[in-house]
Amino acid sequence: MNNTKFVKTKNVKRFVALMDELQKLPPNIPKLALVYGDHGLGKTKAIIWWATRNDAIYVRANNEISQNGLLQAIVDELGERPMYLMQENFKLILKHLKQDPKIIIVDEADYLFNSKNVIEILRDIQDSTGCPVVLSGMGAMDKKIARFKHFEDRLFKKLKFEQFNSLDIKEIINELTELNFTEDAIEYLETRTNQFRQLVKLINRIEKLSETNKFDEIDEYTLKGIINERQTNFPVSTVKKLYA
Repeated sequence: MNNTKFVKTKNVKRFVALMDELQKLPPNIPKLALVYGDHGLGKTKAIIWWATRNDAIYVRANNEISQNGLLQAIVDELGERPMYLMQENFKLILKHLKQDPKIIIVDEADYLFNSKNVIEILRDIQDSTGCPVVLSGMGAMDKKIARFKHFEDRLFKKLKFEQFNSLDIKEIINELTELNFTEDAIEYLETRTNQFRQLVKLINRIEKLSETNKFDEIDEYTLKGIINERQTNFPVSTVKKLYA
């Protein structure tokens, strides 16, 4: 299985389109955006993939994040030495971004909503530099941000990562494995897993079983047997008997 392959699902394509939009907005429109959705849908992987290829600033929040902690993380990503005083870090960020504009992406941004001040410092950076700021978080993040009306009103767009559909699953399978899955197997997968990591683990398991069972293709019946084998912890050798 090709674990290094990056799969451009519909969510990824919508995210890329959003980032393109943000960069093309006129100066008078606030360049703030929210990306959110349930875990396991590939948000972080998509963000890091895009940030790496577009020289963006990527920082990850945590439960103990403070205004200055966030600023220090941004300064560090800019390749500068973080200062002790918050105001010095803020000035350094503004100076750097005015000379060399970059998009700022804050992952795990749910933690930022523990303090209004942390959110406001990002708005101040965006206002002062014109650089887009993107917040990424979990599925309830759009509701959390609604508590900060002044910030929410300035959002250009909210983008929700949706559950995978059969087309996404087919794309993932085609990119990650050479095994042939029938249409009914793909449709069945859509009802059983909607997380990227789960799907990758399942594909990996099927490939290992295929080495001994010599599947020509994976249809719904075969797939149900494999999933049942995993859940009941039957020995791998018993799976072959299911299809004999």
